[in-house]
Order: sequence, then C-alpha cells, then structure tokens
Amino acid sequence: MPRRLIRRYLPDTERLRRHRSLRFLGRRLQEPNLWRLNRTSAARAAAIGLFMAFVPMPFQMVPAALLAVCFGANLPVSAAFVWITNPLTMPPVFYFCYRIGARLTGTPPQPLDFELSLAWLGTELARVWQPFLVGCLVVATAAALLGYYGMRALWRWQVLRQWTRRTEERRRSLRRTLPPGIDRADAGPT
Repeated sequence: MPRRLIRRYLPDTERLRRHRSLRFLGRRLQEPNLWRLNRTSAARAAAIGLFMAFVPMPFQMVPAALLAVCFGANLPVSAAFVWITNPLTMPPVFYFCYRIGARLTGTPPQPLDFELSLAWLGTELARVWQPFLVGCLVVATAAALLGYYGMRALWRWQVLRQWTRRTEERRRSLRRTLPPGIDRADAGPT
C-alpha cells in the first residue's frame, strides 16, 4: 500500500506534536484526522506542502501546518513536502521561479551578480520583486496541482497493484487446491 511507502519517509508524529514552532496549535494537534493517512488527506497534504515550498518566506512549515489543520490534510505529509525547498535547493528553485515570472510578465531577466549579504538581497529583491513573486505564485500553484493529482494517481496505482497481486495469489492458491484433472472452469464459481 502507499501508506507503507509514505510512512517510511515521514517524520515521527510525536516529534511533530512537540515541535516548538507548532506548539501554538495546542489541542488542535491532537485531532486524529491530522495524523490519518488516506488518499484524500495525503493528496491535500501534498498540495499544501508543495504550494508552501514555493512561497518565498521563512518557516514555511508553520503556514503549511495551519493549512493542514484548516483543510483536514495529513500534517506530517504536508510538513515533509515543504522541505523540497531547503537551504541548499532554495537558490536554484527561486531563480527558476524568477525566470518563469520574468517570462510571464514580459520583463527581460536581469543578470544577478550574487553576493551573500542583506544589502544585496534588499537591492536585488527591490529590483526584481514583481516577476519573482509572479513566478513563485505560478510555480507554487502548478506544483500544488501536480502534487494533488499525482498523489491521487500514485495512490490509485498502488491500490490497483495490490488488488491485482491479491487476485493472482487467490488464483494460484485455487489452482493448487483443485484435484488433478479438474479444470478451474469445471470447479464452478468461487
């Protein structure tokens, strides 16, 4: 089942409940639906987590947790998907968002001479904020839609695969239990 696959990579639920940035949710974190893993909650969580991953703000896990609580999504899955953008992946991801936004707004992409300082960040962001935010919004929305429908498709594929596997096992088991010389068609309905 997809549950096993997803649970293998999820953070521990108790650890998330005790996480200092999520403590303000208090008793709402005790809601069992936030921790259940089914097709709907996993798809919602993937959409929320992927959307928040492309929002250019610090502590993306906090709004992802709030949205998971509001929409009844699985909290650990949404928290896990947020980490697609981490300190190592943020620069190329956000540059990609900027390029998409520049293309959509029709502004020519500005060359960025990277310098690790707050002054550079303020100057450059003031210069490119509009295409950057447009690109982030477009990429976040596209990622959320792909995540939602992709998770639903993955879940359905896994369930169908399990179903087919069980059906084949039943057929093999029935063939082994029939006496020799009797065809399955002669045995009648099962």
